[in-house]
Amino acid sequence: MDLYKEILIGVLQNENISISFPQLQIDAKEIVEMKCYHALQNIKLILQDEALDDKECFAKIEEIICVFEENGSEVGTRHDFV
Repeated sequence: MDLYKEILIGVLQNENISISFPQLQIDAKEIVEMKCYHALQNIKLILQDEALDDKECFAKIEEIICVFEENGSEVGTRHDFV
């Protein structure tokens, strides 16, 4: 599933649903942009820590993967070797 759909599903699954989304105040584009911006902010903070050694960098990559997962985007199983 592509990232756009994953983000929308993650946000919309918690909304009250009739035929429309009565409590949703923003459109799909705004939802995706907001979620992407917050994810990028988190990733940037993780990467800006210059005091990391290789082992710590590896752990930071895992944190980045977790940011994607927290935002409803599975990135596969390649990181499941911890």
